[in-house]
Amino acid sequence: MLKIGVLASGRGSNFQAIIDEIETGRLPASIEILIVDNPEAYAIERAKKHGIAYLYINPKNFPTKEAFYEKIRDELLLREVALVILAGFMRIVKKPLLDAFPNRIMNIHPALLPSFPGLHGQKQAVDYGVRISGCTVHFVDESVDSGPVIIQAAVPVHPDDTEETLSERILKLEHRIFPEAIRLYADGRLKVEGRKVKILNYKLPDTYFTNPEIR
Repeated sequence: MLKIGVLASGRGSNFQAIIDEIETGRLPASIEILIVDNPEAYAIERAKKHGIAYLYINPKNFPTKEAFYEKIRDELLLREVALVILAGFMRIVKKPLLDAFPNRIMNIHPALLPSFPGLHGQKQAVDYGVRISGCTVHFVDESVDSGPVIIQAAVPVHPDDTEETLSERILKLEHRIFPEAIRLYADGRLKVEGRKVKILNYKLPDTYFTNPEIR
């Protein structure tokens, strides 16, 4: 059973998607701890509802960002976490955590990386006028949204789309592919070679790619 630690800052809808997959038995994992940097994060309510331990760590209580991440690292190691999941965690991960979990921190970004990294990827896509957008699950490195890509899923961008409508369409696919990437890791099917992630003995379902019916 893969032990997971989740970091979140807000509503935690991807956190919920992972919980749902675990509870249905489709994802062989257990969430050992939810760590938040925001005491108002709705992810806390989700953890309470499902009996998941949670911890608020206030970054203002630490003299440096590195010290903040050392605390997070220690809490995760204490619980023997094998994989760290960023579910809407709105901070750049620093070296103490990266060094403790090399290629063992996953994030999901609402754009087809390397296009539109950083904040408001959906708005960037709408403003740029692209025809296709989507989401990317990737391993985390020291730069912003630049780690090796695990899975991507695409959706059409319609002429009348706004940031909000595109975000809603992308979110539906986020909830599919994030648990899927974790499942692949749990099954030992992911192999990182430089910038590339090989998926061993596996074919991604077509529904994880462009689906024009998702409106």
